[in-house]
Amino acid sequence: MSPVVLAAAEAAPFHDVLAAPAGSPASLAWLIPVVPALSAGFLLLFGRRLGAVAAWIAVAAMAVSAGLATWVFAFLQSQPDEGRVFVHTVATWLEAGDLRVDWEVLVDPLSTAMMLLVTWVGLLIHVYSVGYMHGDERYERFFAYLNLFAASMLVLVLGSSFLTLFVGWELVGLCSYLLIGFWFERRDYATAAKKAFVVNRIGDVGFLIAMFVIFGAFGSLTFADVLSEPAGMIGAGTAAAICLLLFVGAAGKSAQIPLYVWLPDAMAGPTPVSALIHAATMVTAGVYLLARTSPLWATVPEIGLIVAYVGAITALVAAIIACAQNDIKKILAYSTVSQLGYMFIGVGVGDQVAGVFHLLTHGFFKALLFLAAGSVMHALANRTNVWEMGGLLRVMPVTAITSAVGVLAISGVPFLSGFFSKEEILVSALDTPGAFPIWLIGGLAAGLTAFYMTRWFVLVFLGAPRWAQIEPALHPHESPVTMTLPLVVLAAASAFGGLLNPNPDGPLHHWLEPSVLRFAGDEAFIDHTLAAGIIIAAGLLGIAFAAFAYTRRWTQPAPAIGLSGAAQRAFWVDTFYEWSVMRPGLFIARAFEAFDRRGIDGLVNSLGRGTTGLGSVTRRLQTGFVRSYALAVLVGAVLVTAMLLGTGLVR
Repeated sequence: MSPVVLAAAEAAPFHDVLAAPAGSPASLAWLIPVVPALSAGFLLLFGRRLGAVAAWIAVAAMAVSAGLATWVFAFLQSQPDEGRVFVHTVATWLEAGDLRVDWEVLVDPLSTAMMLLVTWVGLLIHVYSVGYMHGDERYERFFAYLNLFAASMLVLVLGSSFLTLFVGWELVGLCSYLLIGFWFERRDYATAAKKAFVVNRIGDVGFLIAMFVIFGAFGSLTFADVLSEPAGMIGAGTAAAICLLLFVGAAGKSAQIPLYVWLPDAMAGPTPVSALIHAATMVTAGVYLLARTSPLWATVPEIGLIVAYVGAITALVAAIIACAQNDIKKILAYSTVSQLGYMFIGVGVGDQVAGVFHLLTHGFFKALLFLAAGSVMHALANRTNVWEMGGLLRVMPVTAITSAVGVLAISGVPFLSGFFSKEEILVSALDTPGAFPIWLIGGLAAGLTAFYMTRWFVLVFLGAPRWAQIEPALHPHESPVTMTLPLVVLAAASAFGGLLNPNPDGPLHHWLEPSVLRFAGDEAFIDHTLAAGIIIAAGLLGIAFAAFAYTRRWTQPAPAIGLSGAAQRAFWVDTFYEWSVMRPGLFIARAFEAFDRRGIDGLVNSLGRGTTGLGSVTRRLQTGFVRSYALAVLVGAVLVTAMLLGTGLVR
């Protein structure tokens, strides 16, 4: 372990865990997931009778959770820096012999930051959904599922053990299945839901095995027992195995190579679902898991470097694919995969604060961009091809202006939220020995991000109104206030969210210090000012090139040839998985089905047929006449007596 790691390990989290004072906000934090969960159950049972009121019940439940989360945050802020980690036992969950598992709520700076993101962004998405989903035949059920999704994510972030976290982990997987396939009448939507569910289960196997190894090594799954001082309790080999297995789980949930293929298809569901998945809930779970377990990663920083490289490659590949997509939501979906790669760079090189910071800012501008896409689709009769849009700035000014803020933020334009969080991640990569190529890849991905997001904005909002030529009867207009108000709020958060941590020693860094263990290096290869200037230049160049190209030169879709064609087809990764995994798996399944049907079932059915045949023969001996039965008994008695006399047993 490097000197940097040893120095940091002295201040590892969970050394001073306090019991939440009775009656304090920390002791009532368990209500934060319970309120939307109860609302979800109520709406599933009685929502059809309530009609449109059901939506506002769901909104009210999220508002209560957001208020409680803010109350807990204010309470935690009032505590001294060294006294901001509280655990509250709600009830006994499992008890068998010496094994006892309690439902405990962990209230600390990291869980509080995640709670605020989930509840407040979730609340805005709920409000937006009131207008967006109006008229849907399963309107009430949609809001029940949204409530359940938020509650599941809150269980995940509030869990004080790997086991409780895993319960929330699986629940968000279930909710994603229900919501991605909400319009299951369409086969492609149902297929996307199944794809998300199956791919996530692959990652979950890694998480499950990691929990077995953790329990074997520590005798506990509680964070306080495992993360307080892992370096002195397990060897480097065990720590490396645990971290790699946790990374498999995180890669599945947060869509990293090679398990990223489910997320671009997850935009098949209603747009508010896409915003919730991509911004505030499911995909952030993997980043949260790695940040939470930072003391384990500090013992094997070289494994973290592997994570950072995977994140960098994911960021670049997804950005290239996004440059060639034509679906308004699929561009944003691949953007999410790319931005998640940045978060993995941050936590991989050991700067968990930078990774979590980008998680928060990304939650603001990605929720904004997805909801803006939904507003556009709402105005254009659910059209999704960006080449069938254009000129919407004049008729949808609120949607267009707020979208512009989101585009500039994700592009890393100076002084907007994405600039601060992305720069901090890339600076941390510069500071880490062996991570200079990561900085180069991250810088290239940053330029591509600015390019494809500017392309998205220009094709949707600027230029000639191409939709008028395709469908003249279409009259797009601005969305209702329930949809535009969340856009305005999220635009403000996207613009000013960088104030959470405007420099590496900012407020968020001090806030998260009791919860995460930073182990990034401190050897810069080039000056930070020069590095920041290069990344800013890459972003501005991407914006300028896209603005010029798509307003003056590239006014038609690019032909599906060369690199552009490969990127449009996502480099045939899905096709590769289909031929290398799905089709062989289907062949094996059908072979086993045939063996089961003809072999196992054939044997069982043969026994049944033999028994039936024997019965059909022997039943003829049953005549129903008493004289026949008496004669048979007499004959049998004579035969038995003769046999006994013949053997000498009877004299």
